[in-house]
Amino acid sequence: MDTQEITTRSEEPPQWGDLHETNDDEPPPRWRASRRAPLWAQVPATQWEDWRWQLSHRLDSLEELSKVVNLTPDEVEGCRHHHFRVDITPYFASLIDPDDPNCPIRRQVIPTSQELVDYHGLYVDSLNEDAHSPVPGLVHRYPDRVLMLVTTQCASYCRYCTRSRIVGAPGAQFSRSDYDAQIDYIARTPQVRDVLLSGGDPLILPQKILEDLLRRLREIPHVEIVRIGSRVPVFLPQRITPELVAMLKRYHPLWMNIHFNHAREITPEVSEALARLADAGIPLGAQAVLLAGINDSADVMLELVHKLVRNRVRPYYLYQCDPVAGAGHFRTTVSKGIEIMESLRGHTSGYAIPTYVVDAPGGGGKIPLGPQYLLSQAPGKVVMRNFEGFITTYNEPNDYSGHTTARPENAAVAREAGQEGIAGLLRGKGDFIKPEGFDAAHQRLGSVRWEPFPAGLAGAVTAPPMQDGGEDNGSVMLATRQPRPHRFASPRGGTADRTALSEGKPAEPAGTLPDDRAGEVSEGMLRGARGTLRFRRPQGGHGSRGQEVG
Repeated sequence: MDTQEITTRSEEPPQWGDLHETNDDEPPPRWRASRRAPLWAQVPATQWEDWRWQLSHRLDSLEELSKVVNLTPDEVEGCRHHHFRVDITPYFASLIDPDDPNCPIRRQVIPTSQELVDYHGLYVDSLNEDAHSPVPGLVHRYPDRVLMLVTTQCASYCRYCTRSRIVGAPGAQFSRSDYDAQIDYIARTPQVRDVLLSGGDPLILPQKILEDLLRRLREIPHVEIVRIGSRVPVFLPQRITPELVAMLKRYHPLWMNIHFNHAREITPEVSEALARLADAGIPLGAQAVLLAGINDSADVMLELVHKLVRNRVRPYYLYQCDPVAGAGHFRTTVSKGIEIMESLRGHTSGYAIPTYVVDAPGGGGKIPLGPQYLLSQAPGKVVMRNFEGFITTYNEPNDYSGHTTARPENAAVAREAGQEGIAGLLRGKGDFIKPEGFDAAHQRLGSVRWEPFPAGLAGAVTAPPMQDGGEDNGSVMLATRQPRPHRFASPRGGTADRTALSEGKPAEPAGTLPDDRAGEVSEGMLRGARGTLRFRRPQGGHGSRGQEVG
């Protein structure tokens, strides 16, 4: 792709004030540059386009930010007491509208006092990644792929960061020994075929370190693809140099997923960086986070996905904002995400539509959500609707047995026990999936006998006719248990003594639930009780990843 084509396909960035305050003595750049803030108007182009200069001149203090942006009192407070590290490259800071507090670029990177508000339902590690880490920095949540955290550093820091507990912390770095442990685990775990490098941002690493990691992963026979998750092409497009791209090209199949949230982020510089990566044969995907006041609009999202595909980037995921500490003010309702997806499907090309997902709190992984298109079904018929509301019937074949003769080219790799899920039930690997503690919660121990209902007790009901020759005297009966203390697992954790009392009023130990409330656990979650419904893993499984399959 030549320079003229890049310029044509890249829209002008938003206009405010003088967008091209550069030194007239300098030769013009080889592509049309974005706006520079007045603070850097006199910086030579050779420095401005140097990614090392950009990193070494990042804004990280209230004083520095005040030179570029007219900060609001809320932003001033946030800069003084921010939740985690602040760093903004001069390039990205120059995209901020200095006079608009609602600028979508500004809201993503400048802290506000809302970061310190303790919103309901937030977690430090909302995805429970630490519990799925067999070695430091390696998250093995899914059966055939792992997340490999290789750095805690980024070019700039998003204020809604899922990993703000570690990202940006100078003392929370990964060492050579950590890399060795991560790669050793991958090498001895043959079901891992896909490795995602993330962090932090892998493209911040020195090129020699990044190449060494790619080389070592490529030497593992069962690793089929390597992916890089990055926001560097957005925050620091100058880093996508010909030298870096030439190195990445040597380790195909290599994929890259880039984090975009708003069309304003796709500048001429970003388009140039994307073109270099795409021309090197690297498939590009994009993920966005649904953020209140930034992109929670069908029109904003439509503009973003159209601009992405024009730059050869396939929209991949639209994430519901994670309930992580410091990001509560960015969260939207799930219904807003469904509304946006309804406005995309059918209204634009299928390959321009991302998958809307909630990364389940507690470590459940990504759960795809979307509008309901299947309305009803009966034997041989399925009733569906399209994006326009057109309702149709699909008649299913009546001679399809469901038992396919199709066979894969190669034998399937053995699946990790305990993660079969619903697919396992469909394959006949079990008949049910039980939440942890289900059997204990539903045990009804003790002998049962029937005796007359105590006289004068309100709310009595007449018993049904006796069966098997029993005498029907119309009396009201009460089922009671013989006193029999036993230990039981409480849905709230721990154990307690419980005695079934003959008067029909079992005592409730402090901090536990009696039998008749054991079924309220999941209902309680809907009423606002925090936590997740956990599943017990079969013996021999890995860590906390799994469920009991009967």
